[in-house]
Amino acid sequence: MTTTNEEAVSRFVERFAAELTEAGMQRMASRVFAALLASETASATSAELAEQLKISPAAVSGAIRYLTQVSMVSRERDPGTRRERYVLHNELWYETFTRRDQVLTRWEKVLRDGSEILGPDTAAGTRTAETAEFFEFLQKEMLGLMDRWRAHKEAQAAGDPGTTRAS
Repeated sequence: MTTTNEEAVSRFVERFAAELTEAGMQRMASRVFAALLASETASATSAELAEQLKISPAAVSGAIRYLTQVSMVSRERDPGTRRERYVLHNELWYETFTRRDQVLTRWEKVLRDGSEILGPDTAAGTRTAETAEFFEFLQKEMLGLMDRWRAHKEAQAAGDPGTTRAS
């Protein structure tokens, strides 16, 4: 890879990390995640990440701890060594949104219970019930969206000329 490409990749990593941070992810976790996403193998060692991002091994460790807790990366041993390699999960976004659906189910239940407690005829009860309805709607739409995504990916893998890469 040429220096210009390395610089461009570095700019991309920092730009995407800034977007993730703006959306609420921890800053170092965002940088480590973006670096893994941009790597050819979707994996790296702690030393590789520290060198690429110009951060300490402790910062990498903290970021990896967070990313493993939220199931965005996993740890694997490099064969024949004691080094750990950090790897992005396959179908990361699909799995992330599927887990989010489980959270929405729990929120919806609590909100429906809250609506009953607050009283369905009160402003707070009505607002809470509407929020529960929103999460129910969102879950149904998300399931359909995930099914369409799977079908899209299967069609791509089968070489269907009617599918295009997402832009």
